Amino acid sequence: MKTNFLGLTLESPIIVAAGPWNRDGESIRRSLATGVGAVITETIVSDPVIDVKPRIAYDGLGAQNIRLFSDVQIEGWEREMDIAKSNGGIVIANVSAHTPSELAYLAVKMEKYGADGIELGLSTPMGVDLEVAASHPEEVYEMTRYVVENVKIPVMVKLSQNVTNLPRVAKAVQMAGGSAVSAINAIRCVLGVNIRTMEPLLPTYGGYSGVPIKPLGLASVASVAQTVDIPICGVGGIDSYENALEYIMLGASAVQVGTALMIKGRDYVTKMVEDLHRWGEENNISDVKEIRGKALDKLKSFEEIKTDPLTCHADNQIPCIEGCNMCIEACMYGAVSRLEEGGIRIDSQKCTGCGLCTFLCEAGKLSLKW
Repeated sequence: MKTNFLGLTLESPIIVAAGPWNRDGESIRRSLATGVGAVITETIVSDPVIDVKPRIAYDGLGAQNIRLFSDVQIEGWEREMDIAKSNGGIVIANVSAHTPSELAYLAVKMEKYGADGIELGLSTPMGVDLEVAASHPEEVYEMTRYVVENVKIPVMVKLSQNVTNLPRVAKAVQMAGGSAVSAINAIRCVLGVNIRTMEPLLPTYGGYSGVPIKPLGLASVASVAQTVDIPICGVGGIDSYENALEYIMLGASAVQVGTALMIKGRDYVTKMVEDLHRWGEENNISDVKEIRGKALDKLKSFEEIKTDPLTCHADNQIPCIEGCNMCIEACMYGAVSRLEEGGIRIDSQKCTGCGLCTFLCEAGKLSLKW
């Protein structure tokens, strides 16, 4: 399944996100070999910082990362880009800085070194200054405009979830001439505390990524898609081809994968690319534009939601999973009980149609009906 993104034809809408897995030319070359549509470099800055140790923690669901930026000097990226693109492929450079002129300097350098596009990292869950800038549409506009005016390649801006006015920020990117936005960045977090040592798992705040942030990413992409006319790259918790399709159906033209690669490896990303391609063939979909935004029309405001009576119904022709009573235990209204013969009884007078039991039922015997 192809997509046109940033004016580039990508063989797959799946892109490997910026991160330490793309820290140099060789790692980028390996990421490109997975079959993805493009790869984004680790965040490049003017003054690389020394890594702290440890810097990555994982709780079985998501990861906290406190590695800030690439440790390769900007001049060193000329050689790294030659290595990265030695077998072809599309490489987008992620650059970050505190001022428009510094951002433009880095972008111009990376354009010279062969980058096909630029992603501006205007936020970081570890710092304060950039996060403040990312929440002000006026500052985002100026930074974006300055870079756009100084390079000929497309410019995408990565948006932060840690702001309250994401659609306004996205609109500022569009007005400044940005080619696309990506949403969302990792979320500021403390992953946990070791209750034996009474210490946080990592010594500072970091970026939380992985499956648990997918609902936030989906909501962000949907709200941005309803606001701007430029393409969107969905980011956050994408762990399967189905997740990629969810983002696309809410308005994304492409998606980024990072934590899944870090935890499960590049072969897993290859499988995601192949699974998405196979889904496209099975459903006669060859281009993302054929399904992009198809779910947006069904995403309504709270005031538009239908309020007619809705109750749960049990299909007792479908057997329950042995020993499972989740629907009974979870019903806050006492509407679900067990029949003597083993089936499920729904008290329509008590059921309020909240829908929770239909998601908990792994047997698929519960459904909501008007």
